[in-house]
Amino acid sequence: MSEHFSEFLLPEPLLRGIDKAGWQAPTPVQAQVVPPAMDEVDLLVSAATGSGKTGAFLLPMMQRFVDRPSPRSATRGLVLVPTRELARQVQAHFLALGSYTRLTAAVITGGENRGHQIADLRRNPDVIVATPGRLLEYIETGEVDLGDLEMLVLDEADRMLDLGFLDEVLAIINASSPRRQSLLFSATLHHRRLSYVTERLLREPQVIVVDPVREPHPDIGHQVLLSDDMDHKRRQLLWLLRHEDYDKALVFTNSRERAAEIGAFLAGEQVRTGVLHGELDQRERKRVMGLLQRGEIAVLVATDVAARGLDLPGMQRVVNLDVPRSGDEYLHRTGRTGRAGEPGIAITLVAGPDWNRMESIQRYLGLDVETRAIQGLEARFQGPATKKPRARPAAGKVSGKKRKAGDSAGEGPGKPKNRLRDRKNIGKRRKPSSRHADGGGAEAGFEPPKRRRGDPDPGG
Repeated sequence: MSEHFSEFLLPEPLLRGIDKAGWQAPTPVQAQVVPPAMDEVDLLVSAATGSGKTGAFLLPMMQRFVDRPSPRSATRGLVLVPTRELARQVQAHFLALGSYTRLTAAVITGGENRGHQIADLRRNPDVIVATPGRLLEYIETGEVDLGDLEMLVLDEADRMLDLGFLDEVLAIINASSPRRQSLLFSATLHHRRLSYVTERLLREPQVIVVDPVREPHPDIGHQVLLSDDMDHKRRQLLWLLRHEDYDKALVFTNSRERAAEIGAFLAGEQVRTGVLHGELDQRERKRVMGLLQRGEIAVLVATDVAARGLDLPGMQRVVNLDVPRSGDEYLHRTGRTGRAGEPGIAITLVAGPDWNRMESIQRYLGLDVETRAIQGLEARFQGPATKKPRARPAAGKVSGKKRKAGDSAGEGPGKPKNRLRDRKNIGKRRKPSSRHADGGGAEAGFEPPKRRRGDPDPGG
């Protein structure tokens, strides 16, 4: 495995860009992906967010375009991403790595000025970084031509499918040059619709699995804080944000309404807070992210729209005010901390209704979780009550009453009265007696399992 970027035989301008970006050594995903990608092999890669996969596909793409300049002015590389935020981050990496090259890139996403985007496209950028919906519109109007495309990358393909972009992705693949090289990155290779894309995109791909999604990040400590209800969670959250040691903290909720409510609550408590969710327009998203990056706010309250793709340097704390809906979502949320080798802490607030889900997440991921409490804010809830096993009667005794001579358990001199009574009524139908209703039949103590709602919040 490569320990230095120079082992990739990258052109000098790219190596200078790597030094300028402050990259010290290839991450595991870069070490495994860059060499075969430079050999122009199609790749199917499973890698978690925060693993350095952006560099894993940008470096071989930029190496090819620097070493082999094209006589044509058409776009040579396309990177498809699920969200506008991720598109901007890919562009930022491209600009840093390519600062000593003449390569150009354009970002095409929804929510931006069309006139500016069309002007960028008419400059024939070497690389387009785009979300599927807006890009397909420009393909259909003839503003984008992918007939000379040399390299197509799908980043966070599973997230694109979750957001409903399957048809757009397939249409873009069909509009691309069949001679292209293709790379697909996904947190999981077991998404139910991923095969629709891989069959149409990849030709005899090499499969690379780096840090499987179910493997917890080694630099993140996981903690659970027991709570009684949402009001209790709010008070615990406020204590954490006022007393924990951090530069930036990310608070996750499961709904837009909860995010807005918690953001307003924290702002009212004089905590410098921003809110990010799916209903915000692009201008407001940029404003909030700018405040966070400049250090004007220290806390970001977000739905899962921020769980994937966002690169948030210096995020030392992630707090799950609401327990995530799945183990994979837990990893995506908590992966916002513990990045670039820095330690991080993920704290999940768990009330009674959350217990089973959190326990399932722990089992699914094999998490080593520390249970903690805040002095003065301890929860009355201490986990589900455990049922004590019913004590068996001691040998030779009848529960609830003294034995008489005729109530022998089988060893006394007389016959049990119940047996005599049953013999008299042989052949007669008897109604069940109420005194036997708790006799341990199939219905005794049985409660049907409760169903949990786990549908994701679309557009988070």
